Parts: sequence; C-alpha cells; structure tokens
Amino acid sequence: MGEVYLFTGTGPGKTTSALGLALRAVGQGKKVVIVQFLKWWKNTGEYRIRRRLSPHYDIRQFGRRGWVRKEELGEEDRKLARRGLEFARKVAREEKPDLLILDELNLAAGWKLVEVEEVLRLLDDLPEKTDAVLTGRHAPRKLRERADVVVEVREVKLPERLRARKGLQY
Repeated sequence: MGEVYLFTGTGPGKTTSALGLALRAVGQGKKVVIVQFLKWWKNTGEYRIRRRLSPHYDIRQFGRRGWVRKEELGEEDRKLARRGLEFARKVAREEKPDLLILDELNLAAGWKLVEVEEVLRLLDDLPEKTDAVLTGRHAPRKLRERADVVVEVREVKLPERLRARKGLQY
C-alpha cells in the first residue's frame, strides 16, 4: 500500500502543498487524480491546467456554488461529498493512479459530511502503488492516526486581510 499524507491546520498552503506533490508526480510521468470536496470554482490554476497536463492529471470538483460555512451545511453538501468519496473509490479501483489527492476531505469528514470510517475504508482499499494526500482543516483524530505523514500548517504571520492573487492563491 502507498503512503498517506495528511495536511491540516489553520494556516494557508495545505492545498498548495498537495499540488506541489502533484506537479512532481506529473513531471515524473505518473498519473495524478485530484478530488476536491466543497469546491466548485473552475477559475483556479489547478483546474485550468487540467487539459494541458492530461492524461497524467485529472481533477474533479464536488461542491456547490458559493462559499460553504459549517452553519449553512445542508443535504446537498452531504450528497456532493458522498458523491466525491464514491468517485475517489471508483477512480482508485479502475484507474489506479499513482497519487490520489483528496482536497478538503479532512474538512468534509470533520463537518460530518462523510463518515470517517468510510474514508478509512477508502484508504485501506487503495491499490498498492497509490499514495494518497488528504488536505483540509479539522482533520479528525482517526485520520491523523491512520496517516503515515501528518503536517500541521499554521500561520506565523499574515496580513490582516490576505489578498487572493491569481496564480498564487488560485
């Protein structure tokens, strides 16, 4: 079985770190699949690059339009998160990617949009050659324990309002 990397914490850079691993893997001719939970915006660099990096790179989004807050979660969010998890299971089984990135899955599990036990089953069922990366805040304890590598990303210094810049933050 491949290794499981988990990037969590309150600081910026969790998805960016995972995308750095994706870039390295694609550069070595490896197959990368990214499944984004709670995300929908298609104007990000990681989404827009997909055609140029194909067939080594694929990205799918499972989130409703708009920014989601915990207190606003609904059945649509649960359905989309479960659909994303099922897609990840199917793509792992059928395509056997070298790297499977489950972006914001920590948050989806922490907010109980998907069951932690289902995530653990997915990780246990991954093909032997597939490494997995889980990103997002509020990683549940069981996912931290299951991961081979856990990185806690925290802010040391940030401006009062971090300006999102094209090509850096999206």
